[in-house]
Amino acid sequence: MGYIDMHCDTLMKLLFDHPDRMDLYETEDTAIDFTGMRKAGQSAQFFACFMPTEEIWKEAKAGPLSDEAYISTLHDALLQNVQAHPELIAMAYSLEDLERNERDGRMSAFFTLEDGRAVDGRLESLDRFHQMGVRAIGLTWNGINCLGYPNSRDGSIMMHGLTDFGKDAVRHMQEIGILVDVSHLSEGGFYDVAAVSAKPFIASHSDCRALSPHPRNLTDDQIRVLADHGGVSGLNFCAAFLNEDITCRDSTAALLARHARHMADVGGIGVVALGSDLDGTSGNLEIDRSEKMGLLFDALKHEEFTEAEIEQIRSGNIRRVMHDAMH
Repeated sequence: MGYIDMHCDTLMKLLFDHPDRMDLYETEDTAIDFTGMRKAGQSAQFFACFMPTEEIWKEAKAGPLSDEAYISTLHDALLQNVQAHPELIAMAYSLEDLERNERDGRMSAFFTLEDGRAVDGRLESLDRFHQMGVRAIGLTWNGINCLGYPNSRDGSIMMHGLTDFGKDAVRHMQEIGILVDVSHLSEGGFYDVAAVSAKPFIASHSDCRALSPHPRNLTDDQIRVLADHGGVSGLNFCAAFLNEDITCRDSTAALLARHARHMADVGGIGVVALGSDLDGTSGNLEIDRSEKMGLLFDALKHEEFTEAEIEQIRSGNIRRVMHDAMH
């Protein structure tokens, strides 16, 4: 089966770079497009709607749009691109949709949110986003919001968890079938999610803190807890999350495979998945486009993963989570 990538920022990059022509069919300056996905043998891509801060809007010399207008813009752009290429891809909202698309020879696109600030303290917002087609929400980015506290180098922030509303929101997301994503969340928030979760949750794009001390990465204990809850963590291609020296700009397939090996040794093979963060990270990326994803699968062989285990990493593990927690 083709691989599944749980996170990219391609939609935001297209909006900032080509607001008048958000074309996903074949691009020169994004890491992910439909043509490249097909060449790479990809089955599904989670397209994130990352919520820009005021500073990011200024840096991009764009917008700003209101959160609602921005979400609608990215969602509509994805939908229009998918509808323009029915021979290649279709939207998906469940594992059943993905499998049907595969039988029809199509890839699948999932729409997700990165930063739950737009939930704005209202459970009905979650129902509205679910109706729109959102199937995963990263609870925070790098700032505090209505759901909880983010990852931080400040230990006092890192230990703060979910708000009371955040706990209710996690329960509601799992009831209606939106995946709870703890990438970017504080450690306190992570353990709060684990405490209230009745279904598996995900870290869509996080690596191992034992190998790279960035606060965005998961500790060994977090990896074990995530695995115990039936969840997965997606290997992130960002150099700062892969190297012992977080200022190093080099991201290689061998480093990614090393994190996969550590993750599997700590939490079991069932916890390892893919979450590239392509188009949301920079540096010297050995895998800088979908078409090069085979380099990672080759590197996994060098870390002595079996073909069956590589298949779990490619897509089997996240398919299990989708079956158990997405609808």
